[in-house]
Formats: sequence, structure tokens, C-alpha cells
Amino acid sequence: MASGLAVVDAPTSTIYLKPHELPGLLLSEHDHFHRLIEEAKSLPQMPTAVVCPDDANSLAGTLLAMNQGLINPILIGSQIAIQKAAQLGSIDISNMQLIDIADHKQAAAKAVELVHQKQVAAIMKGNLHSDVLLSQIVKKDGGLRTSRRISHVFVLNVLTFEQPLFISDAAINIAPDLATKVDIVQNAIDLARACGIVLPHVAILSAVETVSLSIPSSMDAAILAKMADRGQITGGQVDGPLAMDNAIDMSAALTKHLNSPVAGKAQVLIVPNLEAGNMLAKELTFVSHAQPAGLVLGAQVPIMLTSRADNERARLASCALAQLYHQFQLSGYSSFNLSE
Repeated sequence: MASGLAVVDAPTSTIYLKPHELPGLLLSEHDHFHRLIEEAKSLPQMPTAVVCPDDANSLAGTLLAMNQGLINPILIGSQIAIQKAAQLGSIDISNMQLIDIADHKQAAAKAVELVHQKQVAAIMKGNLHSDVLLSQIVKKDGGLRTSRRISHVFVLNVLTFEQPLFISDAAINIAPDLATKVDIVQNAIDLARACGIVLPHVAILSAVETVSLSIPSSMDAAILAKMADRGQITGGQVDGPLAMDNAIDMSAALTKHLNSPVAGKAQVLIVPNLEAGNMLAKELTFVSHAQPAGLVLGAQVPIMLTSRADNERARLASCALAQLYHQFQLSGYSSFNLSE
């Protein structure tokens, strides 16, 4: 609650403003993760392999997700290290199955094996390097590859946005070619739909909003947009190239006179490369105080690839994303509309 004295100097003549010209006074904050978590709670608990949860953050996040009814975890890692982390954090793991494998690479391989044995429907990263886990997932023999390239999607709860913001790919594909970007776009659309966005508006980002022969990302963006028009990318409204400002801000889009169904209202941002995406996601997280969650898609099961520094809520939200996406894979549709 805030109190104070406001002095208003009224204008002497009538001023007419269009809605997009009004000053940006922020009066509300949105918590989209709460809605996603609540929707995920209505689904059956998802058996999940948690790889090397031998630190307080990953172990506490696992316990929270289990207690909230999202996952049924199988812990894989050093029994000594996991039990030590549980003692230090006063975390009760007595109701969790634990497979004692001290080596990180072997623990990741065991998680993949459990997927093939149909014992788990998702994998969660604990206190190990992403490369170690992903190397077991993408290996040609015995991995979890599908016909799609795997990609990572950041889902950000930006307090001033009316819906969550999806950013891809900011964690796996360093400099994706056009074929890889097709899968990146399709994976992101599928996750947005799984999260209750009926027709995701997808902006293919570049430095400019016009096609430039000297900027390869602008040409890729135009091709991806046309591929969506031709049904080669499905489930979303795709347009590009768009610059960041006119992708998410209606005033910027109107100022530049863009005739686009996506400009000014994008929910999914497809970045040109990993560096751009990683900086964008972290700027929103640490400057705008957005709450992050994340998921790896394109493998046989969803993979929660949270940062080792992420807190319990980020891990809980990532579990909700995995569960909603798993249900979407099974049914082909989302059972709820996030805008309602």
C-alpha cells in the first residue's frame, strides 16, 4: 500500500490520445506460472528421472514438485552426496527411489535407459553440467533422438506481460541453420500450445524488420514466415523478420507502419543464434526481474534443463511445463485456454 499527495495541473484544452499513446503506468503484475502449475496438478504425476540432485536447490525443487503432485521422482546419482545435501537442507528423501551411481555420465546414461524401459516420462537435470546430460540424450546409439532437432525454450513470467513469453533457442543450438530453425520454431509453438495459448503469435527476430541481403537472419526469418504460410510449420501465426521493439510493443509497430498479424503482440520470440537468445533471456531475468523456467524439446521425452542456480520455483514451473507438454504429446491439444 502506498499513500501520498498528487497535484494535478489540468490542461487548458482537450487532448485526444490513442490507446497505444497512453503513458506506461503499471498497475498490475501477472503470475502465469501459478496458473500453469495449477493446471499441471490436475494431471497424473509424471515419473521423472532426476539426474545428480546432490545440491540443496535441485533436491528441494524435486521435493517441492513431488509434494505439489507434479512428478514422481527417481533420484540417480551418488547416494552419499545426495544424502549429505538432504541433511544440510533438512530435506526428507525417504519416500524417493534412489539409484546409486556416482559418475555423472553414467547417471545420465541410466536416466536415458529408464526412458527406454518406460519407467520414466521425463528427465530433470540436477547438479551436473548440461553437456554431460545432453551428450547421452543426443547420442546416435541408445539416445533419445527423434526426427526433430532438439531445442531449448525459455518460458519467462514477465510481470508486466499478459501472457508468458517464450524464447528459443538460447541454450543448445549455437548457430542454427535454416533446417534447424524450422524445428526450433515448431518445438516452441508446440510448447506454447501445451501451455494454453491457442494460436501462438511467433516473431522471428532479426536486427531489422525488413529483409536485408546483408543480414542472413532477416532472410531466414522471411523464409520461415513463408513456410508457415505454406503449412510447413503448423499451429502458430509466424511472421518475420521483426526487430525486438516492434515484435512486442504495439506503439513501435504502429510507428513503423508494419502490416503484420504478429507485430506488437508476439508471445514467442525466435532468436537468430544462441548468444542473442541467452543475453535476451538473462536480461529479462536479471534486469526486468522475470521468473524463468525452461524445457528441452525434440527428444523422446521432455527434459527440464534448469540452471544449477535456479531456485525451487523455477524448477517447479519447469516440472509443470514438462507435464503439460507430455499431455500435449499424448493428446495433440491443450485442455485449457490460458487467456480465459
